[in-house]
This record gives sequence, structure tokens and C-alpha cells, in this order.
Amino acid sequence: MKEQLDGLLTERVDGRYAHLDTASVAELADLMNQADADVPGAVRTELPRIVPAIEGVAGRLAGGGRLLYVGSGTAGRLGVIDASECPPTFGTPPDLVHAVIAGGPEAILVAKEGVEDDERAGAAAMAEAGVTAADAVVGISASGRTPYVLAAVRAARAVGAFTVGLSCNAGTPLSAAAEAPIEVLVGPEVLAGSTRLKAGTAQKLVLNMISTIAMVRLGKTYGNLMVDLRVTNHKLRDRAVRIIGRVTGASRPDAESALDAAGLDVKTAILLVARPDGDGDPRQRLARTGGRLREALEATP
Repeated sequence: MKEQLDGLLTERVDGRYAHLDTASVAELADLMNQADADVPGAVRTELPRIVPAIEGVAGRLAGGGRLLYVGSGTAGRLGVIDASECPPTFGTPPDLVHAVIAGGPEAILVAKEGVEDDERAGAAAMAEAGVTAADAVVGISASGRTPYVLAAVRAARAVGAFTVGLSCNAGTPLSAAAEAPIEVLVGPEVLAGSTRLKAGTAQKLVLNMISTIAMVRLGKTYGNLMVDLRVTNHKLRDRAVRIIGRVTGASRPDAESALDAAGLDVKTAILLVARPDGDGDPRQRLARTGGRLREALEATP
């Protein structure tokens, strides 16, 4: 175990930060900011492997499957965050993008570090989630060797699911276990071994790409507008009204009226304003185009 950890980039001690406990707040903030600035470049370097991973995920979702994130500790919580944002942002059902964290829901708020070593629980979690060949599973582990995540990814791949392994080290067991490996090499942390820092930032950037791009490919946006958002509060209602106005040119009162007439469904409201010629139920028009607003707007009656 010691040899395995010593060989990991994420576990190395960077001598540049040996004076951390004697530095001023300003110096520490500058050091961390400089370190964080390297993360987007590390992600960019890995784009050739990130792109096919996203294509695989989007393909499973387009075929009616689900996207599951699985991780432990910080990595698991990042999966929970990304999954939980999909329903309000893209109007998806809660189970379409789902997160599994070692230790269960309690581990989201309270650290349960020992559970990451439970391989049996990782495999069981995939069975409990009902993972099938229709699904995509993204294993998240900064080290790339977390037993819980490895077991989950192997179990998912064994049933035919499309599997992605997201880590921050090179040549990891997770990369070997997954069909689509992603290794974002951010190097040693400012605070040695604290992978909630650069590694966590890198993982969040990649998860942002996976979920957002997959949803774009599914027709959940119109241009860069989130036309499938759920109107659940005043801020989101205002955003919905502004989106309707931007797409159709409608005045704010007309956009608000259309939104209410559409039962707070933004795409339907846009069609009510843009296609008022009575050429069929806008919801049926959307259904015929798989929910893709651009195609529904451009389709002939």
C-alpha cells in the first residue's frame, strides 16, 4: 500500500509549499490561486479522451439509459452535486442522472472514510441501482485506486454498461477497469494529499462537461439557453420569461402570459408565441422532434 501511494502524483509532497504554515494569508491565497490556474490546462490536455467518454454517455442517454456517478468522499460528493443540478437545469427526471456515494446519503454530510475500501459494497451498489447495458457509469476517484469505485465500475462493465474512469493519476487501476479512461494530471496538491483541492476542481470541470454536453446533445438547450429549466422559484420564472422573450421577441407581459398558458413549460411557451397559427398542439410538435426546440420551430405544419 505504501509503495502504491508513494507512486501517485496526488500523494507527492511538493517542496515549493514546505513553508505553508509560516506564510501570510496573502501569500497562501496567491500560492493556491497559482496552483489552481494549472487545472484547466490539465483538463484541456485530456480532451482527446474526454470527448469520446462524453459521446458514449450521450449515446446511452439518447437510447433511454441513465447516467450514474459513483465515488467516495470528495469525489462522491462532486458526483452528487452534478447529478442534483440536472433536474432543475435541464428538466430531467431525478433518476436520469443519479449519484452513488460510498457510505450512502449520510456520507454526503459526514465523512465516512473507511467505506471507500469496501469492494463488496461497491459492486452491490450497482446491483441495487439496477445498472444494465443501457446505462453509463462514471467512476470518480482522484487516486484511481479506490476499491469501492473500482468494484462498482467493474460490476457495471460486466453487465454491459458504458463505463468511464475519472482520475488524476496516470496508468491507474480505474483506467484499466473502465471502457473510457480519463486521467487529468494536476500534480501534487498545495496541501499534500488533499485531493479536494486541484484534483477536486479538475473532477468538477470534467463532470460539468459530461452532464452539460450530454444534455445539449439530447436537445435540452436552444443555442446556449436552458429552455428545459424547471420554473420552481421567482429567479427561475424571471429567467424563463427572459428566455421566451429572447427567442421570440415577445414583450415581457406576452412572454409571462405564454409561460402561464404553457403550464410553466418554456419550450411550449416559445412555440405558443412563435407558432400561433394553430398548426397543432405544441407539445405534440415537440414530441415529434424528440423535444428539440429548434427542429420544432423550423418544422413545417
